[in-house]
Amino acid sequence: MPKEPLIAFFPEASFGAALNCIGIAQVLKGLGAKPVFICHGHFQGIFAEYGFAEFPIPAQTKLSAAEHQHYWETFIEKNIPYFDQTPLEQIDSYVAPAWEAIIDTAIEAEKPLQQLLARLRPDVIVLDNVVTFPAISNAGCPWVRMVSCAETELPDAAVPPYLSGCAASDAAAREAFVSRYNAAVAPAHARFSRFLESCQHPLHPPGQFLEDSPHLNLLLSPTPVRYNRKQPLAPERYVYLDGCVRSEAPYVVPEFPAHNEAPLIYVSFGSLGAADVQMMKRLIATVAGLPYRFLINVGAYREMYDSVPDNVYLDSWFPQPAVLRECRLFVHHGGNNSFCEALYFGLPSVVIPYCWDGHDNARRAEEVGVGAYLPRYAEPLAALPEALRQLLADEALAARLQGISATMQSNPGSVNAAQAILALTE
Repeated sequence: MPKEPLIAFFPEASFGAALNCIGIAQVLKGLGAKPVFICHGHFQGIFAEYGFAEFPIPAQTKLSAAEHQHYWETFIEKNIPYFDQTPLEQIDSYVAPAWEAIIDTAIEAEKPLQQLLARLRPDVIVLDNVVTFPAISNAGCPWVRMVSCAETELPDAAVPPYLSGCAASDAAAREAFVSRYNAAVAPAHARFSRFLESCQHPLHPPGQFLEDSPHLNLLLSPTPVRYNRKQPLAPERYVYLDGCVRSEAPYVVPEFPAHNEAPLIYVSFGSLGAADVQMMKRLIATVAGLPYRFLINVGAYREMYDSVPDNVYLDSWFPQPAVLRECRLFVHHGGNNSFCEALYFGLPSVVIPYCWDGHDNARRAEEVGVGAYLPRYAEPLAALPEALRQLLADEALAARLQGISATMQSNPGSVNAAQAILALTE
């Protein structure tokens, strides 16, 4: 019997990357491969719930899994005041410190990851992260870069700078952002370069922390929101995906004491955005008087909400793809997974970003006309009721989104990704 190809996924410790990879792994399993997941210790259990073997990276510190999780919760909670800043202002307050923390995790993981990969001996490694791990490129097998952030992560003269939220046509804003960004992250970049040198790994250009794979790069960027790049990406090495939506059991919508027949709207700002409990409480107060039903993801903070309006249902987690099938509109933070899933299910988006590539996806949603961009630095909750009303009443947009949905669902990105990954094993 031929050996099952062993495909090792290594997503960063975030639900967006993890769940995106699960969608691809589900298809790979159906095609006869053996997907497994390498994960940070505090992210154990996510992949096992979907039936996949997990291999946690042994921690070199004395922190427990719970303490690691608390570290990132504390990091986010400390940075909540910066979420109301412009992308340009966040470079110094949030982005540069975030890169320092991300680099810490890469350096800490290097030796344990080397040992784990030598033991697993995978046929292909799929990396869904924002930083280089030299152990992966030195593992002796093909590796795949999964770009599950915005397409802006891959630089191009015709594409806005990564994390900038700039319009493609605003040359002055783009130049100002790049100049400030490169200066702010220079110390982190220099430290990371010293680490790469110690691993005999090639260095990256200024401002970049991850290289493209020489084997295969997968971009989670659906057709309607892609950019016309000045330097087109070589199709044999760069494959665009129309979303990588995982399979979930059907979701049964709960009964609502009020507006039980009204349009259903899903609200989620991801596991990190849920940490801003005060903002979430203001949002709930804003929607309490609207003639719609709301499912709202409040993450690990459910016990902090003691009063819930009759048209609102809160939970700490929702099976997002199954929920979106039942909804008319999606309010989210611009995470690439959420943005793609909104398009996959034909829903308009109201994007209220707070950091990272959420700014880029919010701008792109507005540019291509598939949603509304409500910046947090411009009183987004005041504008939310009218944005919801306009998007729900736009019949032409609804028809266009249904066409996008039909196209994406007829050509699933998870299938295309799985086939491209398996081709590396032949």
